[in-house]
Amino acid sequence: MSQRFELTILGSGSASPTSKRNPSSQVLNIGDKLYLIDCGEGTQVALRKNKIKFQRIEHIFISHLHGDHYLGMQGLLSTFSLLGRSKDLHIYSPKGLKEICELQFKISRSYPTFFIHYHEVKTSEKSSILETDQLNVYAFPLKHRIETYGYLFKEKKKPLHINGPVAKAYNIPHYAFEKLKQGEDFIDPETNEQIANKELTLAAGKSYSYAYCSDTAYLPELSEIVKNVDLLYHETTFMEKDVKLAKKTHHSTCKEAAMIAKGANAGKLLMGHYSARYPDLDLMKEECRSIFPESYLSHDGDIIKV
Repeated sequence: MSQRFELTILGSGSASPTSKRNPSSQVLNIGDKLYLIDCGEGTQVALRKNKIKFQRIEHIFISHLHGDHYLGMQGLLSTFSLLGRSKDLHIYSPKGLKEICELQFKISRSYPTFFIHYHEVKTSEKSSILETDQLNVYAFPLKHRIETYGYLFKEKKKPLHINGPVAKAYNIPHYAFEKLKQGEDFIDPETNEQIANKELTLAAGKSYSYAYCSDTAYLPELSEIVKNVDLLYHETTFMEKDVKLAKKTHHSTCKEAAMIAKGANAGKLLMGHYSARYPDLDLMKEECRSIFPESYLSHDGDIIKV
């Protein structure tokens, strides 16, 4: 059975919420471990609607400190406490978020019931910020009006699968399974007989990757940073006809996002952070697909399985 790797869109809009779209927020589920990416207004309600358990979130990644990417944070932290959370929480963000959160705790005299580890992201190149048994997470700089980072989630190489019937036929003891999964041959401790690993195992599942490129002006070098990523989220705030506005606000057009995806040889491009000025998102999709056919719109509530 393959390990889960799926993305839930909690908010696909830009700075101004609409009746259909919350500001930016997503949950990435990798092997039933949940990673919250950005936390705009409405994130708590979206978590409820999508039946995602708050307490399973252990890591939160904030791209930058514009309100539509973090203003849902304080309410979420408050709810964690109301639910009696005791488990530690890790938050990754540019400098300033800790100061904002702790000021609100102080003014309201409402302190969290759990410990928060604030990890300040500060890098001029792609850098590792988290490593677990199953994945590596990297931060990389984007080009926006304030300090902004993208995040790349990459699963580690998965272990081989034990070929049950063959292992049973050879009377392979269970204690040897872990080394077999890592690619080692089996050597019988009594007879010294060696059995090749390939006879006892089946191929490992594919390891997947996801890149989150939040607010950013067109940045060609992103293609190399996220090279061969399976799923790429890249903001598509504007259509090409509004490229002057995109440049002025340090955002990207659909065409520019598609060029990044094409240069990266991405598996799929996921669009989002749409300006509220566009009522017909299909026109934005068509613009992306004219350059990169594997372009898809994101909508609040979507679940994308990789």
